Amino acid sequence: MRSESDLSIKERVIEIVQQQLAKRGLYGPIEPDDDLSEAGMSSLDLVNLMLRVEAEYELQIPESDMTGENFRSVSRIGHLVTTLLPGA
Repeated sequence: MRSESDLSIKERVIEIVQQQLAKRGLYGPIEPDDDLSEAGMSSLDLVNLMLRVEAEYELQIPESDMTGENFRSVSRIGHLVTTLLPGA
């Protein structure tokens, strides 16, 4: 397992979000605090994002943490990942 700073986690999650949006033909900058639903992500996109985050960071997100609030923005996803990584 790799150790990453909050900044690099957010940067990687932004890349994943942009890839997800590009599949739907949506392009543009994503800021850490942007609301991902407003940016164009559907509920199915958010489910796929959860799965990609789990795979990227080799972790399992507890069902209790699979909430819209935790996946509302890159910042919130980054915070969740940081708390779930070993040593948090």
